[in-house]
Amino acid sequence: MPQTLPREFNAADYFIDRNVRERRGDNIAIACGEQSVTYHQLLQRVNRVGNALRRLGVRMEERVLLLLLDGPEFAYCFFGAIKIGAVPVPVNTLLQADDYRYLLNDSRARVAVVSHELLPQLHAIPRNQLPYLEHLVVSDEESGDILSLPDLMAESVADLDPAPTTLDDFAFWLYSSGSTGQPKACVHLQHDMAVCSDLYARGILGMTAADRCFSAAKLFFAYGLGNGLYFPFSVGATTILWPGRPRPADVFAVIERYRPTLLFSVPTGYGQMLAHLRQPDFDLGCVRHAISAGEALPAAMFHRFKERFGVEILDAIGSTEAAHMFIANRPGAVRPGSSGQVIPGCEARIVDEDGRDVPPGQIGDLLVKSDAVCALYWNQHDKTKDTIEGRWLRTGDKYHQDADGYFWYAGRGDDMMKVSAVWVSPVEIENALIEHPGVAEAAVVGREDADQLVKPAAYLVLRADALAPAPTKEELDEFLAARLPRHKRPRWIEFVPSLPKTSTGKLQRFKLRQIHSKQR
Repeated sequence: MPQTLPREFNAADYFIDRNVRERRGDNIAIACGEQSVTYHQLLQRVNRVGNALRRLGVRMEERVLLLLLDGPEFAYCFFGAIKIGAVPVPVNTLLQADDYRYLLNDSRARVAVVSHELLPQLHAIPRNQLPYLEHLVVSDEESGDILSLPDLMAESVADLDPAPTTLDDFAFWLYSSGSTGQPKACVHLQHDMAVCSDLYARGILGMTAADRCFSAAKLFFAYGLGNGLYFPFSVGATTILWPGRPRPADVFAVIERYRPTLLFSVPTGYGQMLAHLRQPDFDLGCVRHAISAGEALPAAMFHRFKERFGVEILDAIGSTEAAHMFIANRPGAVRPGSSGQVIPGCEARIVDEDGRDVPPGQIGDLLVKSDAVCALYWNQHDKTKDTIEGRWLRTGDKYHQDADGYFWYAGRGDDMMKVSAVWVSPVEIENALIEHPGVAEAAVVGREDADQLVKPAAYLVLRADALAPAPTKEELDEFLAARLPRHKRPRWIEFVPSLPKTSTGKLQRFKLRQIHSKQR
């Protein structure tokens, strides 16, 4: 563990109470719309929610499902549950009723706290199909006979001692994106957030109490939970929360209003920002670091963003299983197109099919070691064994490493394709395509030709702001001729209005393969 923590450890005490003990109580913890919440106020409200959950019968280790938009209530409920030894389970706010039925029953949550805007999704589930749920609480206002969080808080006292949890007690769950099959719950322990904060927020970003953090990635997402909640709370900084969708106009409006020093988004978000134009242009002079994760950031996007806004994007890779980052580009040592180097305190290996380390330059499977890796997948014994090998996490990503220790993403294991008897990375082709000034986004998958041989097929979203005419397929092929060998150049190029992605911005290449399969 990178820092010395006591055996008896409660994450809510560490991230909330400690700021008041260390005389940061008057610092602004949360800025959201017209609301400003100090650390003193945050502590009192976390305590009120913890006491309210106890009054509803929630006991240590029992789950509390959080279906909440980004806002102060998320922080109150997340840390209020942890403080009493219960386990908050933040879930994706963009799902459908059937998904929430699965999540409620899989987690066996006795209490669910939901934003008013999302209530219809839970109302659509017949109550007799939710055998474990006992109390539904609306977070912001009364709605008929449903319990109201403000009322429960008003009826609860603001003093609360943390439950006597240990470093290794369950603290919170995060569900994986579930791009194939049902999502899996990653069970994280009390110390995991402190480890991530120490290694990345302080160790790589140099985050301090003077920082203002704005994450376009939402709090239900492992990446956003660190960026927008426990990273700033680990140092007494300010988090800027935006409950709406991160449309580029809104992202720029938040930046102009609150002047964040640290900006977190995903490649899709940065691409949308680049496509959003205004005269005079937007001022990002307040941002000392922009950070990207969730999907590999193309080098061309890095250069476009830096040229326009004067800000380098620090690309990195983490996962829900690892809670946050384990490989990252460092300030002043960025290698555009790479995921960066191993974060001190973590370890990484690239191995072949037999588990042997591969030499630099050779593509293999990425394994990582971090003390923040989840303990298990809830109720998924075989999948846990397949993914967590002792102290090593099998990420499912294909990577190669250069001679300087930088890691380069090649794609997910099932995205790789064998062309002319050689393994080809779709990411390499996509990055070459995005270098063209008329291409905004690219996705490459394998497709069989008339001889049933696999060749690359490219799906492109063109840039709406491009000054030059839209490129033709012939022009793109000529453009790639100087960048890629013949067997890596797409045999087919199709122009599409958008690419299929998860709610967290990850490209879903398998859907493109499915679309072509249905069209045959």
